[in-house]
Amino acid sequence: MDSKEIPQFDHTPYYCEENVYRLCKKLCSSGMADTEGSDLFVVFISNDKKQIPLWHQKASHRADGVILWDYHVICVQRKEDEKSAQVWDLDSTLPFPSPLASYVSETFRPSFPLFSEYRRFYRIIHAPMFLRCFASDRRHMKDSDGNWNAQPPPYDPIVTEDGAVHNLNEYMEIHSTGAVPSIEADLVNAVRNERLGVVVSESQLEEFFSLPT
Repeated sequence: MDSKEIPQFDHTPYYCEENVYRLCKKLCSSGMADTEGSDLFVVFISNDKKQIPLWHQKASHRADGVILWDYHVICVQRKEDEKSAQVWDLDSTLPFPSPLASYVSETFRPSFPLFSEYRRFYRIIHAPMFLRCFASDRRHMKDSDGNWNAQPPPYDPIVTEDGAVHNLNEYMEIHSTGAVPSIEADLVNAVRNERLGVVVSESQLEEFFSLPT
């Protein structure tokens, strides 16, 4: 896709969950995704220790772009008429969007040997569910004195229709013991119906997005 055809997306460093929330809404409203977002999935990346290495990240100060996040959030788009999924990551220096296979190869470097505490796990949530249920009042970005660790976005915090103001911790709590044992055909339905989606291991990520939608 020509980068000139891609609309401008809101991006506030260190607020990846809100960036992805607004990105999903923009993709839907611009016609680049299904109106309801049925072809979009929000993916939270973390682990038990909240230490995940990712490469090609804008926030990195290294030439290879590697950084150790506590968690990260991306959007994956899987259109019915397209064979491969696309990744939208506003914090990445890779092409925007990137094919899932190349994004995985460049960002996660699966062949790179990692100690077990750095192994990444992925919570996959269907975007329509995420847009209805996610809320954040940004409390996680304040220190013990109430000061911001990073400048917040200029727009209002995200509140759900039923009035929930903060449930980010439920999404970013990702544990190896919570990962599904295998990728089954009905897993897509589970993702569509579960508020917090499903957790998969790194070896299962591309397999999930190869399932029929």
